Amino acid sequence: MKLFINLLIEWPATTEAKQIRRVLWIAPSGDGVVTIDIADRQALPVWQSSTDIEAALASQQARLLDMDPYAYLCRPEDAIPEKHRQRRDEAWQVIAPLVTSGVDIFIPDKRGALVAAAVQRTGRTRKTIYLYLRRYWQRGQTKNALLPSFDQCGAKGQTKSISDHKRGRPGKLAVKTGQPTGLNVNKETQEKILRGMTLFYEQRDGMSLARARQLTLENLFNTGYTLENGILVPVLPPDEALPTLDQFRYWYEKERHLVQAITARQGTRRFETTYRPVLGDSTQMAFGPGSVYQIDATIGDIYLVSSLDRSRIIGRPVIYTIMDVFSRLIAGMSVSLEGPSWLSAMLALENATTNKVAFCAEYGIVITEDKWPSRHLPEAILADRGEFEGYQADNLVNALNIRVMNTAPYRGDWKGIVERNFRLSNDTLIRWLPGAVYKSRERGDPDYRLDACLNLHEFRQLMIHCVLHHNNHYRMDWYRMDEFMITDRVEPYPIELWQWGVQNRSGHLRSLAQDMIRLNLLPTKEASVSRDGIRFQGLHYTSKLVAQEEWFVKARVKGIWRVPVAYDPRTTDVIYLRLDNGQRIEPCYLLDKDKTFRGRDWYEPLDQFELQKLAQQSARTRRQQTEAEFHAHVEQIVVPAREQAERARAGQSKRSRLHGIRENRQEERQRERQNGARSASSDIPLEQRGKGGIQMDGEYVPPPRPIDQLRELRQEKLNHE
Repeated sequence: MKLFINLLIEWPATTEAKQIRRVLWIAPSGDGVVTIDIADRQALPVWQSSTDIEAALASQQARLLDMDPYAYLCRPEDAIPEKHRQRRDEAWQVIAPLVTSGVDIFIPDKRGALVAAAVQRTGRTRKTIYLYLRRYWQRGQTKNALLPSFDQCGAKGQTKSISDHKRGRPGKLAVKTGQPTGLNVNKETQEKILRGMTLFYEQRDGMSLARARQLTLENLFNTGYTLENGILVPVLPPDEALPTLDQFRYWYEKERHLVQAITARQGTRRFETTYRPVLGDSTQMAFGPGSVYQIDATIGDIYLVSSLDRSRIIGRPVIYTIMDVFSRLIAGMSVSLEGPSWLSAMLALENATTNKVAFCAEYGIVITEDKWPSRHLPEAILADRGEFEGYQADNLVNALNIRVMNTAPYRGDWKGIVERNFRLSNDTLIRWLPGAVYKSRERGDPDYRLDACLNLHEFRQLMIHCVLHHNNHYRMDWYRMDEFMITDRVEPYPIELWQWGVQNRSGHLRSLAQDMIRLNLLPTKEASVSRDGIRFQGLHYTSKLVAQEEWFVKARVKGIWRVPVAYDPRTTDVIYLRLDNGQRIEPCYLLDKDKTFRGRDWYEPLDQFELQKLAQQSARTRRQQTEAEFHAHVEQIVVPAREQAERARAGQSKRSRLHGIRENRQEERQRERQNGARSASSDIPLEQRGKGGIQMDGEYVPPPRPIDQLRELRQEKLNHE
């Protein structure tokens, strides 16, 4: 076996300990080798036979080492501190003539003379020069082998021996008085410190280190108790006989178990979400587009107004987002006033299966299919335990064949992809809008709620633009590409990852008829079929099928009946009749008489109807007061009339009062005519009255003609008959 310079050879232990020797020099003839023990602090070069070494290696009495313990010294210059380089260069100037003198430095007789000459030349001691030589040989015979070993100073990580002499840097009082102060921590003191930290510091109340030290001193370091006013008060030794706060901190951090300490102070949930090591990658959950969708909700940090009355603030919206794990594409979204619930989650899932071209067109946004291509059901959904746990989630699994996966309680970090998107959308869009919530509000600042001006429809438009920007222009340089993506030069944009995945990792996206999706995802209630239309939550609807089957005529004949309907809380324009036991649906559209609420969310008409009820209740006082005034005026007229009538019919029989009603009517009518004619003519000035007629503003009004009187007489006759 061929030997080389700097080769490390391990000799197994024979008598006391094994040796690791470094080859320093090989004779040109190859029969002589100089080696040195790299671990012995007093070692010097030794001559050995190359034949013996090769034989030992061949017989496995010795073996070659591949790892050099001093390989870390081979590092670039900019990684070495300036002071270390200065010390290295100074040592090299001392031994450079020695190590470059050839084989003489390895011959003991000649080495002594060379070292003595170096002492005279440099003024360094023999001990220092041998230290430099030994360090140079043992560490690999490079200039960097002379770097100082400050990292090995001070016995790092080893407990110092206990003695009466005060360890550590003296304090200011010790420097001033010249007397050492303080306590050396022995085994007993160390155990008390650790026990006190366990009792008082590693607790969920978040106690400070200083307070935990004080309680530890009171409970574990006291010398006894005194009775003051019936209370036992601990007696503490002088301060110099007690461990300091720095000593508490040092021994606690030296001996503590970090995971156990954080868990004890902040709990397992906080440790798992904030401090646990993050070694995995969420992308590994999905093989291609549609493998796994993540869904989550958040309360939008913005206040909105009503579209019917912008002076009314309606609060903050609930935003649901569905993201594809593989591509990070936002597959669906929902913005509504429904709280985080199964209903809101189903609206987002229904949107994920909707044709996005038509969806965006509803909000006046024109896109092509390739800008937002997702319109499919996934294989699995990862969600919180709240909305996707229980009977409704089982129905989703059974009806649509979607596997539902729930995170552990309080572990939102398990679906960090969609969680991170909320902060991204907030930083990109929401925080810059009027009415946005900002946390750094100080006393005296204006109320941000008063700045609200966007309604729900407009905010949805903005969120659609935000989603389109994310899907098409959000560059994810942190995305871990596999070798196939790198080969195909896929750019890390969600839309490109989605398209690449559809072409190369297909088979996970599934399609289903939109009617069947709506049947299983949209909420269901009952509506009433009446003559006015299909009445649902105060609004009226109709459809071709209903008109053909004459439902409204039947309702007038047989009475009102109830039917199940599905509806989308985001629009009042259409509801869906569930026919044939829910096997098919029939869309019904809003009638023109309720067109005021066309294009609105359902909360708007319901809110308006509630406001009307409140207005009716608040108007009771006014109605009651006006009715009281009306009744008072009636009584003022009726009571005197009743009294006068009673006086007039005194002594008359009932028969006599009922006799002659027709004649009385004619007489009263004639009297009314005469009184009306006199009152009309008396209002006209004399200069405007003409002969046989009336002059009105320069125009002549002729008197009644005989034909008019004949018509009146005929009409009276018909009335009597």
